[in-house]
Amino acid sequence: MEKRKPLILVICLMLLAGITQAETQVKAENSSVTITTNNLNVRQGPGLSYPILGQAQKGDQFNTLSREGEWIKINFQGENGYVASWLVSDMTISQTGEKAGRTNSQAIITADGLRVRKGPGTSYGVMGTIQKGTAYKVKGTEGNWVKIQTPYGDGWVANEFVQYSSSQKKNSLSSSKTGKITANSLNVRNKPSLQSDIIGKLNSGETVAIFSQNDSWTEISFSGNTGWISSQYIAVQSSPSESKPKQSSSGKSGTVTATSLTVRNKGSLNGKPIGSVTKGQIFPILEQADNWAKIEYQPGSYGWVASWFIDIASGNNSGSSQQGVNGSSAIILHNGSNIRKKASTQSSVIHRANKGDSFEIISLNNDWYEIRLPNGGQGFVAGWIVTVEGSAPAITKPGAEKHLKSKTIVLDPGHGGRDNGTTGARGTREKDITIRTAQLLADKLRAAGANVILTRNGDTYLPLPSRVGISHYHNADAFISIHYDSTPDRTARGATTYYYHSFQKELAANIHSNVTAMTNLRDRGYRVGDYHVIRENKRNAVLIELGYLSNPAEEALIASAQYQQSAAAGIFQGLARYFKN
Repeated sequence: MEKRKPLILVICLMLLAGITQAETQVKAENSSVTITTNNLNVRQGPGLSYPILGQAQKGDQFNTLSREGEWIKINFQGENGYVASWLVSDMTISQTGEKAGRTNSQAIITADGLRVRKGPGTSYGVMGTIQKGTAYKVKGTEGNWVKIQTPYGDGWVANEFVQYSSSQKKNSLSSSKTGKITANSLNVRNKPSLQSDIIGKLNSGETVAIFSQNDSWTEISFSGNTGWISSQYIAVQSSPSESKPKQSSSGKSGTVTATSLTVRNKGSLNGKPIGSVTKGQIFPILEQADNWAKIEYQPGSYGWVASWFIDIASGNNSGSSQQGVNGSSAIILHNGSNIRKKASTQSSVIHRANKGDSFEIISLNNDWYEIRLPNGGQGFVAGWIVTVEGSAPAITKPGAEKHLKSKTIVLDPGHGGRDNGTTGARGTREKDITIRTAQLLADKLRAAGANVILTRNGDTYLPLPSRVGISHYHNADAFISIHYDSTPDRTARGATTYYYHSFQKELAANIHSNVTAMTNLRDRGYRVGDYHVIRENKRNAVLIELGYLSNPAEEALIASAQYQQSAAAGIFQGLARYFKN
């Protein structure tokens, strides 16, 4: 018995050493989190399915006990609880109590699709991707890695893809450019980051001096200092000496009809946004291709805008627009539709048409199509009661935009990066077509005054939890996940819309009915679907499958410009109808 005592003593000493080492490790990390949203649910386990322990408020701070995936364990009111990492900001304190890294700096990203990782190394999981030109608050550094605050939560990026900018006030303020604000209650921030402090607000129509600008942020003069606003909500104005318009090689001019219209570097939805123009501005049309028009949107700067948001008139004709309607047809959606003498609901009815009737489109007059009647005469049909075949733009019902103004809509183009999604019978990749639909829809929504966030802006991979995290972070009024379907049965066709929670059902119903009406796709119904982006989403979220790429005929339709317009118009109209109710 006496011989065992030394052995037991050794074992006890080893256990004590292990405990001491573990405690030291926790103390060395000494992490804390700060809540970044009001009424954040603290759960009993690391997932949305666990019961709610209580609610924490914005600004509350807690010590970090451990991490499990996307969840952080904290001590909450004497009990262990879990909070979602994408709704908190965390800070690691060194043993001397000083914050690590360049905490007075912004990290400006210098590469597109830069991966944000959960730790300082390539062995850590990817939280999401961020784009070139965006700026984020620096939280710390470790070796060749920088910890930054992103929409996915605090994460790490490689130092070689970062430039630092100080937040100090400029010594001398000078500006040769001015810009006009295109949104109401636009936040002005002290740094080019969504996580920075709001120092004031601007309203639509106000003019400000511009100091610098990139794709995402614009530095302006504000209250005698500098501030930052989102670049998509300011239209750069010419100085008086530069205001003389260039001559149009086409002899046409165009008037912007959208509240705020994105200018891209090429005539395609895949073009990179380089600026914006506002309703009522008139530009000479330098060139036209498909449904795009090239303009000089500011002196010496040229870009492309979607021509369905431009009222184009030739130099010798100020009448109705001829914007790319040649060869297009209007197909009636309902029996007993009225064809009128003039482009007005007050005009007399000269013909009645039934569902499926097709008419040649002669021209576009605001929200009406001028069409060729069977007797050779002409008439007008409301653009929101037909679907279009050809290059003519799809039209949504007038007034819909008022229901979307100031709403926050998160659009989630399915797949991306290394995840191609499905590939069609003719080679169409789902990830390519979902981003086209989302970008077109985003332009329509922004033109109506909505605040639009895309989960990805390019061909980048984004984990499903990060997509949901973006919805929660922005408190989305609606989250739309856009997909295209596939099945071994090459004859399958049509659109299906999914929701998971009962409170999402009404949104799904409105979007689905309008999409099937505008696209004329087979109606496969709306139903419950067990998909991560809607199941784990606490916001009003739906997932829509906009046709079958596995069906060769439907794939050809899906890839067409007119279908993309119709699909975007259907989702737009469904959102407007939902918010109207």
